[in-house]
Amino acid sequence: MQDETGTPLTPSAQSTTAPARDEVQGRSRLFGLLVAVGVLTLVLDQGSKVWALAALTPGEPRELVGSLLRLNLIRNPGAAFSLGDGVTWLLTLVALGIVVWVGRAATRVGDRGWAVTLGLLLGGAIGNLIDRILREPGFGRGHVVDFIDYFGLFIGNVADIAIVGAAAFGAVLAVRGIPLEGVTHGRHEADHVRTDAGSRDV
Repeated sequence: MQDETGTPLTPSAQSTTAPARDEVQGRSRLFGLLVAVGVLTLVLDQGSKVWALAALTPGEPRELVGSLLRLNLIRNPGAAFSLGDGVTWLLTLVALGIVVWVGRAATRVGDRGWAVTLGLLLGGAIGNLIDRILREPGFGRGHVVDFIDYFGLFIGNVADIAIVGAAAFGAVLAVRGIPLEGVTHGRHEADHVRTDAGSRDV
């Protein structure tokens, strides 16, 4: 029952519009952060590859920290550990699929951690995808430029570092129970459900 005549049972339009506007603006800022991280990652990846091709010679590694970390230029037709050498086209499609998925997820991101994670993943995926598309031996079959040699076990690049970092950050966010849409967004939805239930009870 209403305590006083004319007292509304539901929030006013003004009280619901303001949070919605703030949420849209917040998502716009997070989208901008995602794009900025992605662009920075892409620039660092492609710039470092241009430098590696100009400064390094295949088969002539340069030691940075003894044999633990070296600069060792190779052209990799496969994935990590040179896996998938004969299915370069498939790896190209996988990278393209990742880019499309991140593009769709970017419209829903509501958490800064997820914005950085998706930005790293986007920049890394596009960085290696550019190699697959534009570099020799041909479109969709290009070999990725790798030059960071870890312990003599595998050789990668900046894009690989970004992708691995994104996987690690994403795992931490998932373990902490932080959804892609953000904790605040989830609370708003829960509050909305409780408000609707309370209105029906009255």
